[in-house]
Amino acid sequence: MNQYLITAYDFTDEHALERRMAIRPHHLDGASALKANGNFILGGAMLNDEGKMIGSTMVLQFETEEELEAWKQGEPYITQKVWETVDVKPFKVATVS
Repeated sequence: MNQYLITAYDFTDEHALERRMAIRPHHLDGASALKANGNFILGGAMLNDEGKMIGSTMVLQFETEEELEAWKQGEPYITQKVWETVDVKPFKVATVS
């Protein structure tokens, strides 16, 4: 399995947070499906100084680059314009004893 660190920042227009909150249940449903399939390692919202959500960080794993691309094409935060930028980097989760 290839692991990836996804860092995504939301749009900053006046409706950005409202859009995020409207799409959030669909995003979380997708994360649940990823977890059930063994693709989701961890994830959460990035917060600003006021505690408002401004982006997301996720660690996901996929067998192939094609599976990663398929996730990106179906991710509601991407398709519904919640995330303005999405940075995907290869990642390796540390195993500690």
